[in-house]
Amino acid sequence: MKKTLPIIVVLITLSLLGLIALQASWLKNLLEVRQSQLLNKVKDATTLVANDLSKAAFSGPTIRLPRRQPKVHAAELAFKILRPVSIADKFTKQAIFAKLTHAFDAEELKHMKFEFAITNSEGDYEMQSTNYEKEFYDTIANKRIVNFILPESGSDFDGIAQAEQMIVIVPNFKDQVWHSLQWIIVGAAFFMLIIFAAFFVTLKSLFNQKKLSEIKSDFINNMTHEFKTPLATISLAVNTLRNEKVIGNAEKMNYFSGMIKEENKRMNKHVETILQAALMEKQELQLNLTSIAVNKMLQNVINAYELQLQEKNAKVEVDFLAKKDEVMADEIHFKNLLSNLIDNAIKYSKENLHLKFTTYNNNKNVFIKIEDNGIGMDKESVKRIFEKFYRAHTGNVHNVKGFGLGMSYVKTVIDAHKGRIRVESTLGKGSCFTVELPLKK
Repeated sequence: MKKTLPIIVVLITLSLLGLIALQASWLKNLLEVRQSQLLNKVKDATTLVANDLSKAAFSGPTIRLPRRQPKVHAAELAFKILRPVSIADKFTKQAIFAKLTHAFDAEELKHMKFEFAITNSEGDYEMQSTNYEKEFYDTIANKRIVNFILPESGSDFDGIAQAEQMIVIVPNFKDQVWHSLQWIIVGAAFFMLIIFAAFFVTLKSLFNQKKLSEIKSDFINNMTHEFKTPLATISLAVNTLRNEKVIGNAEKMNYFSGMIKEENKRMNKHVETILQAALMEKQELQLNLTSIAVNKMLQNVINAYELQLQEKNAKVEVDFLAKKDEVMADEIHFKNLLSNLIDNAIKYSKENLHLKFTTYNNNKNVFIKIEDNGIGMDKESVKRIFEKFYRAHTGNVHNVKGFGLGMSYVKTVIDAHKGRIRVESTLGKGSCFTVELPLKK
């Protein structure tokens, strides 16, 4: 796992980078294709309108004879009779705007913004839309399409009508292209987010598996050591009891038999801890709820640790301030969680241990506070103290034993009772555990 994990991470990272590069290339090509498509559609739409204007403007008879002709110069008369019509003469600005809008809609360009103008043969403006002049000078961001409006070849107006132009400007053409692709881009981004999420989850899972593998390996090694020591002690005590000199000595017989009993009790405790962990793993923690007085239960558990506390030369303070201390709890699990908290305080302490037990309550809950002056914990240990198999660093305290399951069990039991636990600790100064449980209703 240690060797393969970096390789897996590198391969996944390279795959992800390759996918990002392909996605970027695809989007770039899509943008270019879309630009070309939209530009062609704009050209088709404007060409259609220009042809329509040409047909409408240059249809009908060329020569219009008035009923009464005054005496005028021949050239002037010819000009009046042959009256070439301009686009501005026949169409309003609103009408041309409507034609362009309709043509854009027909080309599926409903949301395409545009400005337009009509110019005569000298380049003078006959009409222009409201923002045309504003957009005219931006030749970088805008697209400009020019269409000539001329009569059909061979028609009556061919060679007579002035050459006019219809200029259509599409403002911020690229922005409008991007706007047309917004849902595709959103979909691509969402797809990439899913891939990133999958990548993150996969890596996290791999690292968790690696971490779990290391933790379980440490657990097995620790468990082997924890069982090996009492077994060796029991074996030694049994061999000693077989000695003829010891058989006749009642004091020594009691001493070694007591040693066997204590080591057997120690192993039973280890087995119980492992079984508790197995139950938590299977989520099979069954509660037999009964009414329990917290103050009384806590005092009984403290009394059970009298010998261990004496060995630590411990000073114990008890302050039962809780007037209401009745809770609905499983007696065995509740007793075990209190034992684990006290055992933890003793385990992670030096000589001259100072333990303070306090209970108090509000209208809904009862609180159990256990304070010690032990070795304390750093911030990392405080965050991870309830993780399964996790063991806090003990500094120069080397006699700490266990599997790293006790505090995980405490948290599981408290959660099962719908309670909470808070930890405050300062490295080198001690720790404070506060258990909060709902009062009996």
